[in-house]
Amino acid sequence: MLFCRVAAAPYPAHRCVIRRPGKRSATRQLNLVRANMIRVENVHKTFVLHQQHGVRLPVLADASLTVNAGECVVLHGHSGSGKSTLLRSLYANYLPDSGHIHIRHGDEWVDLVTATPRKVLEVRKITIGWVSQFLQVIPRISALEVVMQPLLDLGTPREASAAKAAQLLTRLNVPERLWHLAPSTFSGGEQQRVNIARGFAVDYPILLLDEPTASLDDKNSAAVVNLIHDAKARGAAIVGIFHDEGVRRQVADRLHSMGMTA
Repeated sequence: MLFCRVAAAPYPAHRCVIRRPGKRSATRQLNLVRANMIRVENVHKTFVLHQQHGVRLPVLADASLTVNAGECVVLHGHSGSGKSTLLRSLYANYLPDSGHIHIRHGDEWVDLVTATPRKVLEVRKITIGWVSQFLQVIPRISALEVVMQPLLDLGTPREASAAKAAQLLTRLNVPERLWHLAPSTFSGGEQQRVNIARGFAVDYPILLLDEPTASLDDKNSAAVVNLIHDAKARGAAIVGIFHDEGVRRQVADRLHSMGMTA
């Protein structure tokens, strides 16, 4: 049976902080670090392989996890330990068989296990950013438009959206000559950098990163690490999978170990 071994501390208690002149930024940073953003409680997930005579494959058993604002938690374990399943469950791509996935969405908590499809789409639009391993290429849509789209969906003016997209593409070393071309013509590494720029376009309170540096060289991996550090500094709660040990060491505040027992 598979399980997740929780390395997190108990949920932090809410504290009342008195702000003093000249201390606002430090106090705000303290609050960001301590604010709980994700609570996964006793999640179970079993896949049924219908094309293999209904074989049942347990992947998550009693999985629990907490993530606070301003920290990056890296899911760590061997292949098949449930890392991707847990990450996809946090985006509601997979529906657990039981348990709860509570997400802080503005001033409310949303349980993605019981939320309506409309609420899930709302949470994805406003609260949770997702960077997958591969860009879903849309023919005839330029790289700049691909990166701009999440901002436009939130009502950001087109000029401001284009400026933010250009800034991110520049930071990720995507040549300007490619910005107005469709990413379907790009190399795998170039497509992934466009994908990352799109995921970071909105300042999402929560970011889910699935091997964002897998197809990148050292220079571009460093650019992604800097984006992650910036997101943490503004208070984003980040959950990611990183097989590159060097990147993992640079971004992880703690590891969430996942494994298997008999």
